[in-house]
Amino acid sequence: MTLAKRAQMLLEEEQYRKLEQLAKQKKGSVGALIREAIEKLYHLGKQDRIQAVRKIAAMNPPVDEWQKMEK
Repeated sequence: MTLAKRAQMLLEEEQYRKLEQLAKQKKGSVGALIREAIEKLYHLGKQDRIQAVRKIAAMNPPVDEWQKMEK
């Protein structure tokens, strides 16, 4: 992932302290934590998931009755 745009925000000290603690627990940065939250909340990575589903669907795996597939 190439980071190309900068966003600046002001947080309350307590908010930032909690983010620092979470980032430390995850062994990452506050910025990475915020990017991850934005992606999850707003589904910004949706195109990647759609593309993955399309690839899986294009595989056209065999489908049959459950008992036959279970064997």
